[in-house]
Amino acid sequence: MSASLPRQLHLNINALHSGFVPSAWRVAEADPRAFIDVNHYVRLAQTAERACLDAIFLADNAAISDQLDMRPITALEPTMLLTSVAAATTHIGLIATASTSYNEPYNIARRFATLDLISGGRAGWNIVTTADLPSARNFGLDAVPQHAERYARADEFATLVKSLWNSWEDDALVADKASGRFVDLAKVHPAQHRGRFFGVQGALNLPRSAQGHPVLVQAGASGDGRELAARHAEAVFSASQSFEESRAYRADLNERAARYGRGPNAVKVLAGLTTIIGATESEALRRRDELVDLIPWRYSLNRLAGTLGVPVDSLHPDARLPADLPLPNDGNGNHTFFHATLAQARTHGYTVRELVRALAGGGGHRVIVGTPEQVADDITHWFENGAADGFNLMPDVLPDGLEAFTEGVVPILQRRGIFRRAYEGATLRGHLGLAIPAGRGARAVEPEVRAA
Repeated sequence: MSASLPRQLHLNINALHSGFVPSAWRVAEADPRAFIDVNHYVRLAQTAERACLDAIFLADNAAISDQLDMRPITALEPTMLLTSVAAATTHIGLIATASTSYNEPYNIARRFATLDLISGGRAGWNIVTTADLPSARNFGLDAVPQHAERYARADEFATLVKSLWNSWEDDALVADKASGRFVDLAKVHPAQHRGRFFGVQGALNLPRSAQGHPVLVQAGASGDGRELAARHAEAVFSASQSFEESRAYRADLNERAARYGRGPNAVKVLAGLTTIIGATESEALRRRDELVDLIPWRYSLNRLAGTLGVPVDSLHPDARLPADLPLPNDGNGNHTFFHATLAQARTHGYTVRELVRALAGGGGHRVIVGTPEQVADDITHWFENGAADGFNLMPDVLPDGLEAFTEGVVPILQRRGIFRRAYEGATLRGHLGLAIPAGRGARAVEPEVRAA
């Protein structure tokens, strides 16, 4: 085994169309049509790649789930969009969201395997279960399936997708012109799956990629979400509001993974982080206030009410949140952002108006406002003290918020020796320090050992 290497910080850009702050599309330099412009996302990925970030991540929704009259939404289908990004980049990872509630395993396995092969082994799948009613109704349902049911389906879904990705042995593709033998059919294995939710007979019609198969990512803080991550995920996107909460979450996740026979630190925890950066702290605060003041108050109040699962008229701007708030929709809503938002409000004693400003109009991710040095200090503290393995970055405005991070923060992290100056490999697994999963009849290719 090789000598232990320094632990490596991981950074993704979460490309939320015009930016994390709902008013980002209204600033002078923004393009209101960027949310449907492939070149916008290509430029973001190229900027991130020049800074050696691990991946670009695209969220997804199966419905109009935000207030479309007041801001852009997630609109373009992410795996199709990322094929264009793949063609315009060479190293950066490509992570897309796809729901297990409104897709079928064979289609998702094929779609992500295709992206993985097109990109030379840079694809990742963010597994979500989808908890909103508009999405359910778009797929012929009158109600959102129950929380436990969604996660049971997701578990079988992920298990089956991995089986399909591994249905070809690594040397199944012979392609021998002299003999005329193209594929060794003895090394292609049909799924032959019949389960509670799915039935799939055949093998995938694609071989494995340079990284074995796409990286599995998950985002969910409920008990069921943590179990799904512990069984399947190789990285998670978390929404912790405090250092202590994130460190406890990371420890719990790895303890759960160990119960499934997975090694220490088997799951990379990438905490959500919104950055609002200025040359001075006062400049950053002024930027935050200007952006928040551009958000219609009705938008902010509706979004907060939706996250908390309460009537809008129960939220009074200069009062604190109602006491003893239950989980939305009798526990069948989004646990992650409910808990993150509530934690922010309770910890600081915020009124509704103060909470909206602290969240920068967002739905629960942590926001840091400051200079590049302050942002780098915060990231370094969380990383070096075990609260996170890296961050899923959500700049306030795109593209200039990303440029402020890559030009201001990244060089500081590089000088401190915790972030790469150049890519060491060409696959997403290589960037994340993950093993190439074993194919049928083979052993996993282990990553180089890095200090915990």
